[in-house]
Amino acid sequence: MTPLQGMDVRGKQVLLRLDINSPVNVKDKRIANDNRIQKSLPTLRYLLENGARTAIISHQGDTLDYQNLIPLEEHARILSRLLGTKVVYIDDVCGPAAREMVQGLKDGEMVLLGNLRYLGEELSTFEKDVKLKPEEMLGTWLIRSLAPLFHLYVNDAFSAAHRNAPSMTAFQEILPTAAGFLLFDEFKALHSVLHGATKPCVFVLGGAKISDAFGMMETVLKNGTADGILTTGVTGLVMLLASGVDVGERTVEFFKDKDLMVFVDEARKYLNEYPGKFEMPVDVAYEKEGKRMEMDVDQMPIDGLYPDIGERTIKKYAERLSAAGTIFANGPAGMYENPLFEKGTRGVWEAIAESSAFSVIGGGDTVSSATQFIDLSRISYVCTGGGAMIRFMSGKKLPLIEAMQKAYDRVEGKNGL
Repeated sequence: MTPLQGMDVRGKQVLLRLDINSPVNVKDKRIANDNRIQKSLPTLRYLLENGARTAIISHQGDTLDYQNLIPLEEHARILSRLLGTKVVYIDDVCGPAAREMVQGLKDGEMVLLGNLRYLGEELSTFEKDVKLKPEEMLGTWLIRSLAPLFHLYVNDAFSAAHRNAPSMTAFQEILPTAAGFLLFDEFKALHSVLHGATKPCVFVLGGAKISDAFGMMETVLKNGTADGILTTGVTGLVMLLASGVDVGERTVEFFKDKDLMVFVDEARKYLNEYPGKFEMPVDVAYEKEGKRMEMDVDQMPIDGLYPDIGERTIKKYAERLSAAGTIFANGPAGMYENPLFEKGTRGVWEAIAESSAFSVIGGGDTVSSATQFIDLSRISYVCTGGGAMIRFMSGKKLPLIEAMQKAYDRVEGKNGL
């Protein structure tokens, strides 16, 4: 990828693709967390300070996330406040008003165009059903309307890197292209874990969405990235069941209701193929008469669920994390939203924060839970990506990264390199 750093952008029309898609309060439709907006500031400041004429495009919500499908007007207000300069908003993506606004920009000015998801060709359902290649996207309205207006396309949206949408992968076909600071940093951080981790490298995989954990396991074990995987949350319970522990009827019924039993066979396979690589909970927490109780796993089952790991497990995992050279974590250790069951998540995050290892965390619920219990500045790198991060760590190709590399190779080829 070609980095934006060092590029001469003064007086140039720059199209900047960000991912500032943010959580929204259900009641008032206001932005609840501006983390992604904050993360976009270095690239924005570089363009401002170097006199670029910048038009920003981004999305908010989707067909599968309709409750968050709102205009980007509040995003523009937040950006204006954080940057200390006016970021104009126009509720038009690529129509005549948007194009006129772009053409009228002066050096150091910025405009945020309307929500990309207003366009059918930018919806996830369009991507899923139509399946266009980047070169076939050149006929879409977005590309036809905006591409002729710009000298440079900059992408700083790693968290949407798994999306093969025109705004993500088609501008690279016809415009000089650069990677923003966030995209470059996130790619570098994840690449360093996957392909150059300081040993021992320990993965902490938990949370309720265990497809993410199982998507990574085989890749990081097969290629030797992970020296150990500490399992928590639902992932830990699935591993216990696969290892022969009787977790109880209630837990098995929960797995069946959530279509999770398929992962038990996978877990059993990994335990057999990679002996000694997995750490599972040695004790669990449950609720009895409104109080938190703990029990060793050899005392299971009870007629109930296990929403957290126990103190012996926390201590055991903390010792592994303290000795690690690299840590990658995804997913909370339990139902941390309930004060009765926050202890495991708090303990794991505190252990990671206190470790001297290079640490990387990412994913929505992961970052939210870590924010609640520790100062995120104690984590080496906090990734904005969820789905993109998981796919990257699973060894899968990301459409954005392929498009950025293709653009880079095209330029290098012209230079005879």
